[in-house]
Amino acid sequence: MPQIFKIGAYLVFIWVNEGNPIEPIHVHISEKRPVKNSTKVWITREGKCLLANNNSNIPQSTLRGILRIIETRSFEIISRWKETFGEISFFC
Repeated sequence: MPQIFKIGAYLVFIWVNEGNPIEPIHVHISEKRPVKNSTKVWITREGKCLLANNNSNIPQSTLRGILRIIETRSFEIISRWKETFGEISFFC
């Protein structure tokens, strides 16, 4: 699971074996280390975030800040996704 970047104690990462067909572009967020039940965020065509779930129970104020950073760095996420999977589809 490639780590894309770190925000304080939180990791923003992608799983490389999430199934076939590959899901639309998204990232996972968890504190300190990747875990299966991590928070999941879809990335839209416009580089915005859609929260799929907050399984990591990240406090709302912290999560809002993380989502703003993810949106700011969405180009980096999209590039890393394409590099990893060779294709991109969007949830919306």
